[in-house]
Amino acid sequence: MRADVLLEIGLEELPSRFVDDAEKQLKTKTEKWLDKSRIDYGSIQSYSTPRRLTVLIKDIAEEQSSLEEEVKGPSLKIAQTDDGKWTKAAIGFTKGQGKSVDDIITKDQNGETYIFVRKVTTGGKTADLLTKLDSIVEAIQFPKNMRWSDVTMRYARPIRWITALYGNEVIPLSVAGVDSDKYTYGHRFLGEKVAVTEPSKYETLLRNNYVIANPDDRERMILEGIQAIEQKEEFTIPVDPELLNEVRNLVEYPTVFKGSFDHTFLQLPSDVLVISMKEHQRYFPVKSADGNLLPYFIGVRNGNDYAIETVAKGNEKVLRARLSDAKFFFEEDQSHSIDYYLEKLERIIFQENLGTVGDKVRRVVSLTERLISKLGIGETSGNHATRAAEICKFDLPTNMVNEFTELQGIIGETYALHFGEDESVAEAIADHYLPVHAGDQLPGAVEGAIVSIADKLDTIMGCIAVGLVPTGSHDPYGLRRQAAGILKILLHYKWNITVEALLDLAQDVYRNLPVKQNDASAVRTEPEQFFQLRTTYLLRDISVEQDVIQAVLDRGIGVVTYSFDKARLLSEKRNDPSFKFVQEALVRTLNLAKKADHSKVDSTKFVTPSEQRLYNIFTDVAKRFSNVNDEHQAGAALSILSELADPIHEFFEHNMVMADDAAIRNNRLGLVNSISDLIRDFADLSAIEWKQQF
Repeated sequence: MRADVLLEIGLEELPSRFVDDAEKQLKTKTEKWLDKSRIDYGSIQSYSTPRRLTVLIKDIAEEQSSLEEEVKGPSLKIAQTDDGKWTKAAIGFTKGQGKSVDDIITKDQNGETYIFVRKVTTGGKTADLLTKLDSIVEAIQFPKNMRWSDVTMRYARPIRWITALYGNEVIPLSVAGVDSDKYTYGHRFLGEKVAVTEPSKYETLLRNNYVIANPDDRERMILEGIQAIEQKEEFTIPVDPELLNEVRNLVEYPTVFKGSFDHTFLQLPSDVLVISMKEHQRYFPVKSADGNLLPYFIGVRNGNDYAIETVAKGNEKVLRARLSDAKFFFEEDQSHSIDYYLEKLERIIFQENLGTVGDKVRRVVSLTERLISKLGIGETSGNHATRAAEICKFDLPTNMVNEFTELQGIIGETYALHFGEDESVAEAIADHYLPVHAGDQLPGAVEGAIVSIADKLDTIMGCIAVGLVPTGSHDPYGLRRQAAGILKILLHYKWNITVEALLDLAQDVYRNLPVKQNDASAVRTEPEQFFQLRTTYLLRDISVEQDVIQAVLDRGIGVVTYSFDKARLLSEKRNDPSFKFVQEALVRTLNLAKKADHSKVDSTKFVTPSEQRLYNIFTDVAKRFSNVNDEHQAGAALSILSELADPIHEFFEHNMVMADDAAIRNNRLGLVNSISDLIRDFADLSAIEWKQQF
């Protein structure tokens, strides 16, 4: 007879960012455990709130499935003597499987005969196996863990109860000194301790005790509450998905309410108000139909609507205090000057081996100036970019950024305008932090893009120079994110500069600094490998296959836009039957060149018309390819290389490359090697698994 199983882990309130992943882990680990244990079931539903992680297993089988398997033993030549008797090896094998030599069968595998026995393992009772569910509870991983009381186990938050039922029977479990029971707990203030009599009634039982166990239902309640206020008040409430997700995981029974603040606070920059509401209070800001911020906010209470007006007033009081602080800081900051804040940067440590933030700014300025020269940026934009680099970090010591770290750059732009800086300079100060994360917007103008690359490049090169290379998930300076940011900016602006040239600029800046650095060759090769890996990930994001990536990056990243164009093109060609003739010729040349040396080609040593023809066409192709390759025209470059296909096929058909005459052989190998070098300037086509071959 089938029954339902309920497992609930009751906890002190989890950080909201832990909840979704922990719920997913619990469900996934339970599914894997059931499959591994050969226990059939109907479905699994997971639930989560800040205080609980739960799985409900529907229609679980009473017994695990029996296992029928053929167990492989030693080879027949070891298991049996020449006269047909079973050896000790065979007897020991069968005995270990609970069988006898009479049960032996033989099978051939890979040209060898082995002995086997068929073994049936009878399934055990599900009730007995469920006592091992504690291993799933203990296996859940969190970004941060803690210890409590005298418990040796580490977990995100202390475990307070475990509800474990098989049908209406308690599954005996014990985790971190907490024994399982049939009781669960409702809302911390509105609910009660209640007994779960049937797992299928779990969700309803909690709902009656002011707990909405399904996070999707809580999110729906929040959205419906927001929409109701929008319709009643006739204003707009932009819903930030990340904030919505966070709020739903902060409450067990959401009730939406509206609050207000003094309209005089609207004199503050809108970013200050929005961040104060969203980041610090988890409020949704309110806007008018034309997009202007209004003196209202939307909050979500963890509870019902009892005395909700009082709750709103309490939240208004808290927000008023925070906005009053922000207003004071804003006015106080503007009483100083940019130079005042730049001087403070000399006392803020960026990294102990890399000096102060002031030192970093000077490196960023140097890199910015080199980039401006290398990219051929116009005088006006170049001057604005240089000025932006000089003051890009001046807002870090301000009261506003100290209180609201999320405003770095944003406050810099606001204050720069207040202090009379050009709009392009001010915008670049804000933009130089972009992109902050995957999918984030890029700097909107050239000035901000240049300073952004300079700043990120300095951080990457500096950290690697002093040995702070990211390992595993440990990347405290966000080097992976910043490298990806540089590549995305280069892609967006289509700048004609190689990644390797960028690294040369940064290495030149660091070469003469009074900084104790790692070996110079390592400082050069590690950033290259680092950027290659980031480029690989970005190419995968646009569905380029790994073999194509390897082919394109064979000789380095080069100009990012060109590498991406080549990767897209070759990704199409690898499945294109019409390209097979060309591919076979070019790949055959590349493969043979691996055996060739770098002998010079002497046209006077050609003995057949086909090798002379190949040489003539190659000479013409090389000149035209060089032009389009320098102009980064991927389609034209591959089209020109394709002209070599016919003469290459003819060459191989009519010539023995490895001729007996050493002079002829070396000359032909030299020709093959020269053509191979040209092809590899585009990509190492031999690294690609050409699908049109199969």
